[in-house]
Amino acid sequence: MDLATTLLPSLLGFGTGLALIVAIGAQNAYVLRLGIEGRTRTILPAVLICSVSDAALIFAGILGIGLVVEQTPVALIVIRVIGAAFLLTYGVFAAVRAFRPRTLVADASPIPISTPVAVATMLALTWLNPHVYLDTLLFLGSVANEQGESARWWWGGGAITASFVWFFGLGFGARHLRRFFARPGSWRILDGFIAVVMLSLGAGMALGV
Repeated sequence: MDLATTLLPSLLGFGTGLALIVAIGAQNAYVLRLGIEGRTRTILPAVLICSVSDAALIFAGILGIGLVVEQTPVALIVIRVIGAAFLLTYGVFAAVRAFRPRTLVADASPIPISTPVAVATMLALTWLNPHVYLDTLLFLGSVANEQGESARWWWGGGAITASFVWFFGLGFGARHLRRFFARPGSWRILDGFIAVVMLSLGAGMALGV
């Protein structure tokens, strides 16, 4: 195989995947908060859930499963309703934290997030978001299949690599901001930002935007 069917599709897939993932969303906001806490045993499973989920959905999209999802709009409607309720609920809790910041404990956030809670929340933010199916299964899967029989897998591999690079970079890189977040006021800003993101996404999802 030459570069035209291997390296070039991989780079294009990486760039396209990164462009979709970097956009501010519920996953990124939550990973950022976990990363600032700096607890590896909590961050690692969270970023793995994001990355592996993206990989599975992109892979499924290349196989053509995205067409099945596209032909069953009822499934996306159910996911949208449940996802909207979850995002709105989480947004309200984030808003409460923003208005009522607590005293920091050593090297942690005002309310340290346990690993089981982080895993459950990340699973919900990932799989109850209908946009993840539209972006990965349908969009990335469709674009990958336009590359040709062999190049589509290289393209998909590039998109999957972008997901791993971004989420691991965000999760483990955010700890460098911990000095800034050593003050309760900084957590007020972060939780306020998360509340706006979650509530906006939840409202948009509920309205079908």
